[in-house]
Amino acid sequence: MAQPGEKHLTASRLELLNEALGSGAFLQIRRMLNGLPPVDAAHLIESTPQKVRGVLWQLVDSENEGDILQHLSDEVQSQFLRQMDAEEVAAITEGLEADDIADILQQLPDRVIREVLESMDHQDRLRVEHILSYDEDSAGGLMNTDTITVRPNITLDVALRYLRRHEELPAMTDSLLVVNRNDQFIGSLSLRKLLVSDPSVTVREIMDTEVEPIVASMPARDVANLFERRDWVSAPVVDDNQLLLGRITIDDVVDV
Repeated sequence: MAQPGEKHLTASRLELLNEALGSGAFLQIRRMLNGLPPVDAAHLIESTPQKVRGVLWQLVDSENEGDILQHLSDEVQSQFLRQMDAEEVAAITEGLEADDIADILQQLPDRVIREVLESMDHQDRLRVEHILSYDEDSAGGLMNTDTITVRPNITLDVALRYLRRHEELPAMTDSLLVVNRNDQFIGSLSLRKLLVSDPSVTVREIMDTEVEPIVASMPARDVANLFERRDWVSAPVVDDNQLLLGRITIDDVVDV
């Protein structure tokens, strides 16, 4: 729910937007839209009448379309996606996380989904297809497959060196997920503990084995309630055999 300050800010932007539309100052509108954070640009677009939304969407720079699209409601997403072919959808979803791509694809006809998936590289396609195999209103449909896992028998020094090999960490990574040789989830290692503990000790010695993973079939609303009650930033997702499938982050459950 928008706070009073946010409502005032949106009202001010809408007033400027209406003035610019009335005077035909489309360059000014383009600069305004593309200069806002994606979530604010999406909120501004949604706050306008349906016919105006189409005009605003045409003014969004192509490199910003994917970031803004993922913050739009399903209804508005569908309005814009219906006007795109598979090639355009593939272009705007490039670089987005697998769960966000899956959310967008679920608004499209099966034929277009297949064409978009075929245009993706093998690894990305497998990740998106894995998420699409679950109901969108379940933990499996919310999760992202981009996780960092470690084995329990390595030292923290080895874990740190492994992390440094990554160009960047997945968004909202607050812990590493610990798995056994069968990729079954057995615990988590917080980055805080990793950074302040003796680098010669093993992951097994300091990992948290009390973390309860979320089963992929859990309804999305139950997932949201867990995040709210336990103040989680992220949580692992497993199948019925404890096989690690991915993780859910707080931004995935906000809409729920």
